[in-house]
Amino acid sequence: MTEVLPRLETRDADADVGGTRDPWLAVGLRVLTASPIGTIGGVILLFWAIVALFAPWLTAYPPNRIDYLLIADPYPSRAHWLGVDNLGRDMWSRIAHGARTVLTVAPIAVLTAAILGSILGLLAGYRGGWIDALITRIGDTMLAFPKIILYLIIIAKFGASAFNIIAVIGLTSAPIIARIVRAVTLDVKNRDYVAAARMRGESAAYIMLVEILPNVRGPLIVDFFLRLGYTTIAIGVLGFLGVGLPPPDPDWGGMVKETYGLLFVYPHMTLIPCLAISTLVIGFNFLATGLKEAGQDG
Repeated sequence: MTEVLPRLETRDADADVGGTRDPWLAVGLRVLTASPIGTIGGVILLFWAIVALFAPWLTAYPPNRIDYLLIADPYPSRAHWLGVDNLGRDMWSRIAHGARTVLTVAPIAVLTAAILGSILGLLAGYRGGWIDALITRIGDTMLAFPKIILYLIIIAKFGASAFNIIAVIGLTSAPIIARIVRAVTLDVKNRDYVAAARMRGESAAYIMLVEILPNVRGPLIVDFFLRLGYTTIAIGVLGFLGVGLPPPDPDWGGMVKETYGLLFVYPHMTLIPCLAISTLVIGFNFLATGLKEAGQDG
């Protein structure tokens, strides 16, 4: 009997926190079918995922191929669907290959932040005391600084690369995620099924990862997609400031930086990468909203 009660209460606790007891696939299908906003977000993200995955086959030109003769007529044409940029490089090819960069760097960066933030939040909420105070104070200190300043300082020190961008975004986003996990941990750590796990002699690591962490799944999934949107903007801003991914590899923010001076001459060179960034961010935000609605309905 002692084995059955904790499991039943664990499932009830999952239902209390965002309706997360449904399987992931079922929740995903419900979001895409029941939430119009979630459906739109899913379609947008699916489009960019296909573009990124099949970029070499969807483009007719290498993304870094320069042809100065094309600058005489850089506007969209049958040969170049989105036109060419200020160096005669095919815009569609650079947009497609740039999607690969964003959809690789952003998820890895946010996943890094989610793992680090979850560990810190669980420790702070479950252990309490000086551990909670130390983690909370360090997080508050990091959040007190403007993120873009931290990005610039760290990248200026260690250089611009995909690894450094992932590390910077992971470190600066972890405190916010830690707050979310800590709040849920404080709410559930004194519930009966957690007490039952302690009575069974389970370790603190088991209790935090198996009994408490599943209760944070719903808020974390919603925050994950929202943070992907923030991270996409951050990568674009870093590229625009010239401290993003090193050239000549396509970077949407770098594409804006290279051509914004020509905005009133050849507007498509600047507006197309801006539109790419905007649609991807909208897709992440819409899907996060759909997931939140599905959790509330569940």
